[in-house]
Amino acid sequence: MNETSAGGLVYTTRGGVVQGVLIGRRDRRGILRWLLPKGHIEDGETVADTAVREVAEETGISGRIVAELGTVDYWFTAPDRRVHKTVHHYLMSAVGGELSADDIEVDEVAWVPLDEVASRLSYDDERRLVEQVPGLLDGHE
Repeated sequence: MNETSAGGLVYTTRGGVVQGVLIGRRDRRGILRWLLPKGHIEDGETVADTAVREVAEETGISGRIVAELGTVDYWFTAPDRRVHKTVHHYLMSAVGGELSADDIEVDEVAWVPLDEVASRLSYDDERRLVEQVPGLLDGHE
């Protein structure tokens, strides 16, 4: 089975420090994993629309896309099937909202200094995507 999702990293500058929002979710063993927010594409949505909506739903922060970060794909096993998942990620500038972990799928949410985001993320593929963010921010700040 194939699934497609979208999300990304929303950033802002606070106190002269560029920060990005990460979400924390507990895995099946109860370990808190830090991730980029993402979610499934709904009928009639573009991939970019989904990314903006999912980031807002999972973090409380509204974003405006400034660049593509790239795509990650991986396999996982659900109780009744094997799934190939493709996730499209975008870099977004924060345009409003308030940090919130109210989404049922999110255990924690945090602003993290950009230079710490990669080391906080739990998965290598997402780390590789955010390593390019400083270069993408040139001209967008």
